[in-house]
Amino acid sequence: MKKPLAALAVLGALTLALAGCGTTSVTEPTSSNAPAASGDGCADVTTSTGPVSLTDAFGRTVKLEKPAERVAVLEWQQVEDALTLCVTPVAVADADGYRTWDTAEELPEDVKDVGTRQEPNLDALFATKPDLVIVEAYTRDDAIIGQLEKYGVPVLATLGADAKDPVKQMLSTFDLIAQATGREDRAKDVTDEFEKHLAEAKAEVADAAPTSTDFVYIDGWVDGGNVSIRPFGQGSLIGELGEAVGLTNAWTGEVDEAYGLGQTDIEGMTTIGDANLFYTGTEDTESDNFIDAAKKNPAWASIPAVKDDRTFAFPAGIWTFGGPRSAEQIVDAFVDAAKSLGR
Repeated sequence: MKKPLAALAVLGALTLALAGCGTTSVTEPTSSNAPAASGDGCADVTTSTGPVSLTDAFGRTVKLEKPAERVAVLEWQQVEDALTLCVTPVAVADADGYRTWDTAEELPEDVKDVGTRQEPNLDALFATKPDLVIVEAYTRDDAIIGQLEKYGVPVLATLGADAKDPVKQMLSTFDLIAQATGREDRAKDVTDEFEKHLAEAKAEVADAAPTSTDFVYIDGWVDGGNVSIRPFGQGSLIGELGEAVGLTNAWTGEVDEAYGLGQTDIEGMTTIGDANLFYTGTEDTESDNFIDAAKKNPAWASIPAVKDDRTFAFPAGIWTFGGPRSAEQIVDAFVDAAKSLGR
């Protein structure tokens, strides 16, 4: 599968400064801060005018003469956020990967792909003439920020995740991008829609009355024939959303401080008790299907949720580290799972 976002982001911060910078020419992109044609509600979107001064996730002051119109984005959550705000980026990292793993917002075909998230081609990126580059970092001194600032273009640094309050952090990143692009009104509308969606979903889960409200959500990959499983524990965005709709995240193993992600194997999953088992339905082109591989291990069949047919695959293309629109997809998947397991 695509490697965990936490690992990708850290690797990207370390390797971007080492990315090769050859001479690259590109066709002038047509993408801009015009309303995205396919975006829900984008036909009536409004943009503020005048200078912009904001403080990013690391206390850095970002100043623009006017709201950013030509935005380059190097992480999928922020790509999604820009599109939700009716801003079509001029450049993104790993466009094909985004289209596979994040279906919350459609990325137009003419957006310039500037390479991988780990090693974007900076010459290709800056050839698109962005007036703002949006990145994901982990500290104020992250190498990714300094490398990009050498090109003289403003850099908006966002924090990928915060397990202390993942929903708040997700919305904070969304709001930062809205400020930078002059789309504060659009951001408020989307946030209000998300909160309403969440409240309605909670009522639907209660009505469904699933036989068990405990759950564990996982994704995973196969490496050398071995199945690696990643539970989304306390502090994960998907875990928090599950609890927000009235379910209980039953993973109690150790998790990281940013994303709330654990690490285990098939035998480790036998410790989840009677919890329902939910997992990603996205097919990874770089790995064998981890669920199919897990089924070959007798320990998998001993998990109560597997024995009782209380497993549920979330729809493909839900990015579990996304913005408000991905969060709504996650919430909908929890509702469908609850209904499938209802009394």
